[in-house]
Amino acid sequence: MRSVSTIFSTFSQPMRVLVTGASRGIGRAMVHALLGVPSLNRVFITSRHATDDRRISELASKSGGRLHALDMDVTLEASISTAVAAVSAETEQLDLIINCAGLLHDGAQLQPEKRLADVTPASLHRCFAVNTVGPLLVAKHFQALLPRRDRAVFANLSARVGSIGDNRLGGWYSYRTSKAAQNMVTKNLSIELRRRATGIICVGLHPGTVDTGLSRPFQGNVSGDQLFSTERAAQQLLTVIDGLEPTDNGEFFAWNAQNIPW
Repeated sequence: MRSVSTIFSTFSQPMRVLVTGASRGIGRAMVHALLGVPSLNRVFITSRHATDDRRISELASKSGGRLHALDMDVTLEASISTAVAAVSAETEQLDLIINCAGLLHDGAQLQPEKRLADVTPASLHRCFAVNTVGPLLVAKHFQALLPRRDRAVFANLSARVGSIGDNRLGGWYSYRTSKAAQNMVTKNLSIELRRRATGIICVGLHPGTVDTGLSRPFQGNVSGDQLFSTERAAQQLLTVIDGLEPTDNGEFFAWNAQNIPW
């Protein structure tokens, strides 16, 4: 695996990046890894309470002014509009947007469904709001910051369980369907955004099973070599992003760069 200090040679210099859902898990690990990239000029990170997060504040203080934290709720369009205005005041262009915000469970009120009888409209609505509508609204409001001709990547953190072609177990209705719908969002964006930004590459990314709060209750049957730390997952995904070709626009990739069926 390549060191983070040697990746992103394929992007214009200096790099400007946006990471949503950056307060924990893979998102936070992405930010740590990006700050190790010499060509990084600025990384804008968002979460619902980013500016009140002590860990983010500590990271920002050590970033040499390269990290800018913003409060943004991906389910609220007004919140996204406010964040866009703040980013636009700092830069005219974003070279890379990574959507890491996601929802699988939140304890007692929302859990993956084991059977059809467990399905509720409330669970479906919540998962779709975060996993599907969120990335679409981010694209809607941030598209103006994507360069028209230079290389740029818009990456949505998806999941293999969102693949219709790969579904062999069923269940998890809210999460599976919201991620499958997110994959359609990614495919649509790959078509529309390419008309305006000729260097854009829109992809869905599957990080594998990562040791986070999202996956922790479901790690029982995962072998040790298939359970990744957040640091390893972030580096693997950033390496995949750096290796993307223009012909990869509109595709769905696993952490090891293998193509996943929609």
